[in-house]
Amino acid sequence: MRVTFLGTGSAMPTGERFQTGLLVEGEAPLLLDCGSGVLHALAGTETGYEAPGTVVLSHHHLDHVSDLLVLVKARWLAGEEELTVLGPPGTAALVDGLLEVHEYMQGRIELTVRELEPGEPFTVAGMAVESMETRHSMQTLAYRFEHEGAVFTFSADSEAFDALAAFADGSDAFAHDCSFPDGVDVANHPTPAQLGDTLAGYDYGTVYLTHLYPHTRGRHEEMVASVRESYDGEVEVARDGLGVEL
Repeated sequence: MRVTFLGTGSAMPTGERFQTGLLVEGEAPLLLDCGSGVLHALAGTETGYEAPGTVVLSHHHLDHVSDLLVLVKARWLAGEEELTVLGPPGTAALVDGLLEVHEYMQGRIELTVRELEPGEPFTVAGMAVESMETRHSMQTLAYRFEHEGAVFTFSADSEAFDALAAFADGSDAFAHDCSFPDGVDVANHPTPAQLGDTLAGYDYGTVYLTHLYPHTRGRHEEMVASVRESYDGEVEVARDGLGVEL
C-alpha cells in the first residue's frame, strides 16, 4: 500500500498547502477526499486523475469536496467513462446538487454513488475498509484501510477521543487532524497536547499531523514536541506531496 498526501491544508488557504486529499493505492488507486487544489496535485502524480475510479469522502465540508465536480469534468474530457463516489449519508444529495447547478455535466460519465453508514465495513480498490463516526461539526467518517498486512487510518476532521485512537491502534500510519497549535481555543479539531494525551498508550508506526490551518505556520516542531510529551511514538507533520510506503 502507498499513501500520498495530495493536500494537507484546511479551509483557510496558505499558498503552501492544498486542501484535504490523499491518494491511497492498494490493488488499485483511490482518492480520499477532494478539496480545492487536490485535482492539480493528483495530475502531478504518476497515477494522474484518470486512474482512480473511486472517490471516498469523509464528509461534505467544502475543503474536502470542492474539487469533486472538477474531477468529474476532467475525467470526462480525458475519455474516462465512470466514477464511483462513496461517503456518509447525504453524499447522493451532494452529488445531485452539484449536477443540478452545473446541468451541462449531467450524463457526461456514469456516476455511481454509495452512502456508508458509520461502522459499515466495505471493500474498495482491493482494500478492506472499516469506518467509524468522528466528532466534528457535521457527520464525518474516519477510515481504516488494510491491504496485504499494511494498515493506514485517516481520522478525517475530528476532535481527539479514545474510541478513534483505539480504532486506529496497530496502524502502520495514522493521519490525524491537528489543525491548530496549543493555546488556540477550538472545538471539532484537536490541539497537539489534546492529541498526544489521547494517543498515549496506543501503537502506531507513524502519526502524521494534517489539516493544518495558517495558525500552525512556523510552529511545527513545537507541535510535534507537544504531541510527544504524552505519546512516545513517531510523529511527523504531513506535507503536500509526501509519499509513504506501507
